[in-house]
Amino acid sequence: MKTRRAQYDISNTVNVSDTYQVQEAVLEVMSDVYPKFNRQVLKRAFEDCNQLFEGQHPNYLPCDTLYHDKQHTLDMTLALSRLINGHDRSTAKGERIGPDRAILGLITALYHDSGYIRRKHDRRHHNGAEYTLTHVSRSAEFLKRYFHKINMGELSQVSANMVHYTGLEVAPAHIRLPDAKTHKVGHMLGTSDLIAQMSDRCYLEKCYQRLYIEFVLAGIAVQVDEQGKEHIIYGSPEDLLRKTPGFFEHEIKIRLDKLFNKVYEYEKAYFNGKFSYIEGVYKNLNQLKEILETNNFEILNRTPPENYGTRTFPGLTEYLNHHPQQKGVFRAR
Repeated sequence: MKTRRAQYDISNTVNVSDTYQVQEAVLEVMSDVYPKFNRQVLKRAFEDCNQLFEGQHPNYLPCDTLYHDKQHTLDMTLALSRLINGHDRSTAKGERIGPDRAILGLITALYHDSGYIRRKHDRRHHNGAEYTLTHVSRSAEFLKRYFHKINMGELSQVSANMVHYTGLEVAPAHIRLPDAKTHKVGHMLGTSDLIAQMSDRCYLEKCYQRLYIEFVLAGIAVQVDEQGKEHIIYGSPEDLLRKTPGFFEHEIKIRLDKLFNKVYEYEKAYFNGKFSYIEGVYKNLNQLKEILETNNFEILNRTPPENYGTRTFPGLTEYLNHHPQQKGVFRAR
């Protein structure tokens, strides 16, 4: 079996760093279950998404976050299309999501992390990670504007509400959507966001080299209480990884199994009875268990693809001056 490549999806067939490849893969997945759907609006959404992340939007800078990058967005959008496909090919006709809700979900997926991207006139923030705590609400505002731009304004608020399934700002029970089927798309959206990133071939390396730095920039690695006392939440990249298994058991599994009603099971219908994404998640968690048991972080030797943030991160020098132990960690070895 061919070794999975770092920039490829869970099936090792689609380069999820390439917007056009993912676009074509998603269109094929949709065509498999929907003989007729709005291909043109979906193609436009992909093209506009690529321009946004690459800094070609007239009002926004390129996406400079280290972990939440274009590859993640494309990866989770592809995963969502497969869950929708698996659902609609395995359920009765009256229970299917249908092409219109599918398009709604996929466009929402493409812009679910748009809230990390800074406006061109932003002088208060030096990296998009500083928007971590509010990025979902910012994504919702972007989506409301975007759906009007593509003449689908009647769905603008629906998408703005749905995107909260990918974050923690609004509890799932408080997300307002028009019907149960649209909520199911929201469950798939939130699920895809989690299973795509956690099954990434370089997930552990990305947490170690990139996500920890995002948490530092966001101000959530250390929290200050009402008395002004500092509490270390994540003291180092190693500390972040040590706390990941507990976070998965007590947070992620609850979201996947209870709040999102195990919609990840629909990947079996798409992958002919196989849990590809879920197996990928547990493969990474098992490797992490080995790392933690041996305290050998040198096992983390995969090379994540570079992105705009890792190439141009404006705060890298200052960050490394304050965290000298991270020299040699930030960039892939």
